[in-house]
Amino acid sequence: MILSSLDLISATVAQVAAAPPESVDKSLLDYIQSGGPIGFVIVLLSFGAVGLIITQLVKLRVTHLAPPDERENLESLLSRGDVREAVKFCEDPANDSFLSRVMGAALVRCARSPFGFLELKSALEEAGQLETTRLARGTDLVGLIASVAPMLGLLGTVVGMVGAFDTISLSEGVTRPDQLAGSISVALITTVMGLIVAIPATAAYTFLRNRMDGCVASVAEITEAMAGHLEGGGKPAPAGQPQRPPQGAQARQPQPTAREVRPA
Repeated sequence: MILSSLDLISATVAQVAAAPPESVDKSLLDYIQSGGPIGFVIVLLSFGAVGLIITQLVKLRVTHLAPPDERENLESLLSRGDVREAVKFCEDPANDSFLSRVMGAALVRCARSPFGFLELKSALEEAGQLETTRLARGTDLVGLIASVAPMLGLLGTVVGMVGAFDTISLSEGVTRPDQLAGSISVALITTVMGLIVAIPATAAYTFLRNRMDGCVASVAEITEAMAGHLEGGGKPAPAGQPQRPPQGAQARQPQPTAREVRPA
């Protein structure tokens, strides 16, 4: 009798082991719901990262930072030495761009400085650094999301493991797997979601930083070419007065010769 019972149990176990496991069909929404509140936060960060990446791809273009029509107008004004009109053009809200902000700030500084256009290049460098810092804020947000997403995934893992151990401590006897499924699901799904967001965001951040550096370098070459029209000039003339010629450019007055000097 005992042998027959053991044979029956062995046959049952063999049948269970040989039976194929039931397939678990879950949709993407089911996996997101398994992540709990932390999973929804990671999903929101992913949407924010996509929006920021698209925005930066549109903004980080040389044609956007330095529109061709603004380049032509500024080139024409500065080649004629019409600094006042160039400043007005840069300060016009309709012409707001990276190039106009840099050139406008540099020209205003030179107009207020006793050294005039002799410090134009240093003024362009400082204005360019300020505008580059302003331009990098959107890219830095992408890098922030790339850093925060895996940390949120790790937080979900810790929360899920804490919930699993709480279930074990509160249960009487042997804990069934279905009692731990919810907490373990949170622990694993949030980690996966955090990595799914962090890996593309990190790659996009590196790409956007390199693209921004290249665009800023191109605009810097444009501003240096424009500054060449004003190099060697002195301080800009006040309103209503002609522009003072550069130092050493004044024509020398002819001195009277000895024959022209008559005795009194």
